[in-house]
Amino acid sequence: MTTREKLVKQEKPGSRTKMNTLSDTAQTKKRAHTPSGIGKDPDKTKKAANSKKRPTQKDPKEKQKRQTRQARKISLKIVPLGGLNEIGKNLTVFECGQDKFIVDCGLAFPEADMYGVDMVLPDFTYLENNADSLRGIIITHGHEDHIGAIPYLLKKINLPVYGTRLTIGLIEGKLKEHGILSSANLNIITPRDMIKFGCMSAEAILVNHSIPDAIGLAIHTPAGIVIHTGDFKVDYSPIEGGIIDLARFGELGKRGVLALLSDSTNAERPGYTPSERTVGDSFDLLFKSAGRRRIMVATFSSNIHRVQQIISSAKKYNRKVAISGRSMENTVAIAIEQGYLKVPDDILISAESIKSYPNDKIIIITTGSQGEPMSALSRMASNDHRTIQATAEDMVIISATPIPGNEKHVNRVINDLMRLGAKVVYEKMYDVHVSGHACQDELKMVIALTKPRYFIPVHGEYKHIKSHAELAIDMGIAPSNVHIAEIGQVIELDNVDMRVTGTVPAGRIFVDGLGVGDVGSIVLRDRRALSQEGLIIVVATIEKESGTVLAGPDIISRGFVYVRESEELMGEARNVITTILSNNLTESFYDWTSIKSAVRNELSSFIYRKTKRSPIILPILMEV
Repeated sequence: MTTREKLVKQEKPGSRTKMNTLSDTAQTKKRAHTPSGIGKDPDKTKKAANSKKRPTQKDPKEKQKRQTRQARKISLKIVPLGGLNEIGKNLTVFECGQDKFIVDCGLAFPEADMYGVDMVLPDFTYLENNADSLRGIIITHGHEDHIGAIPYLLKKINLPVYGTRLTIGLIEGKLKEHGILSSANLNIITPRDMIKFGCMSAEAILVNHSIPDAIGLAIHTPAGIVIHTGDFKVDYSPIEGGIIDLARFGELGKRGVLALLSDSTNAERPGYTPSERTVGDSFDLLFKSAGRRRIMVATFSSNIHRVQQIISSAKKYNRKVAISGRSMENTVAIAIEQGYLKVPDDILISAESIKSYPNDKIIIITTGSQGEPMSALSRMASNDHRTIQATAEDMVIISATPIPGNEKHVNRVINDLMRLGAKVVYEKMYDVHVSGHACQDELKMVIALTKPRYFIPVHGEYKHIKSHAELAIDMGIAPSNVHIAEIGQVIELDNVDMRVTGTVPAGRIFVDGLGVGDVGSIVLRDRRALSQEGLIIVVATIEKESGTVLAGPDIISRGFVYVRESEELMGEARNVITTILSNNLTESFYDWTSIKSAVRNELSSFIYRKTKRSPIILPILMEV
């Protein structure tokens, strides 16, 4: 189904019509609350005024209190539900009066100890409880940590979604997979468009990132202007699209910015982030040196700029390009369809056609740069891929930096490829990857341009956010005006101060297969115990009338010990269980819950004394 393209053409560059409207509304409200005698009898008003003796001088403290009360009449609330002190599931709610809207709605990938979990979503409880006042969602760019949770939210609350053309194209693919595309309200916007959300408006501002069509936001509210940078870097020679709109950030800074929410991912790194074009130069050198080897390049599927440079170098060296990996295939197809990838005729071939060409005529672009066990590159390295196997005739370029926590997975894939004889190139050897996030000098530039009154670092782990907060203080922002936020906090801002006024439900929702939210902390604890200690199942059949043990007790071990090699331990364990049953089956009435608990506790103590391990023990007592 074709997206309804609602290009919201409001404010032109330099025009202040929309902001003036908001300002006028605020002033009107302000006047409406100011005693002016309107609607009263003028004679009575005059007599009342004359009957009171006016003080010759106003109390400065009273005047300050009145000004403070007036300034507090309009405030803005910011409620982060994800993206703080973590990488992923970015979601922030902006509230003013009776209106709310959402910025980004992403997922996070599971950590190593989240056994069986496929993805992690933000907790939508607060959004569901306030569905009537939500006006929509605006997305800054098309990465999974910003769009991945949209299908799950739209199944609960059908809100209009606003984003740039590529972002909406990627969202369409997700909604189609979930079967809800036909009911979705998707709207394409462009930089400098203004989207109205009740009494607030969000202005899209062009930024550079590792995916095309990324935007930051200027949020115009009755309380003031708030800037949300989204994920950004400053790239003066981008592969596609324009340069970050620093001029607009400066214009807004001159008008006065109430608060700045800025990307903290690279806040620990000094200097500037290199341009994406430096990677293209490295590709040229590596492709030239590959000789008769087949070339494989693993990168993020969403890094369309990187894919474009690979295709351009492939054309230069007369090689065909094959795409491998489901997410890579989908993203490349969308990018070609929408014109973000310029692909020469006849350069793309299917993975099945690779064998028809010599090695020195092939480049394979694949997923798996993070060492994911089921990714295309991992399966190639383990000779488990359906059509492509890595060999000693390959040059493999891993064009990405491992996400924290993925280093072991990436190293495992590199080792497997090297064992096969392949030449492996990664970031520490050549400039085959640059970040899509701003480093310290770029972050300082945005702070200097916007001159915010309040500063809230976002998007990153605690160490990133802390470093960014210190950077802002070094730039001259008062420490009391810098806030390191937590997920679920209600941060209220006005022209007087910034404060935390409460908390809302927030946390993590786990997706396991088709189940959403049915895996919680208790289930994960059991899975963790099973993975570390194993499982013992005790089975016994008991005659109801006499309490005689008719069969068993049998012991089944999974992940604890191999029974045939631990017969002595298993025999002693059976004796312990038999003793427990004999001591508890002497009455005419049996409390099966107490008996199972006794079996579990006594056997657990015995096993720990013998092995210093604590497997999960599951008693199954059958009554006949």
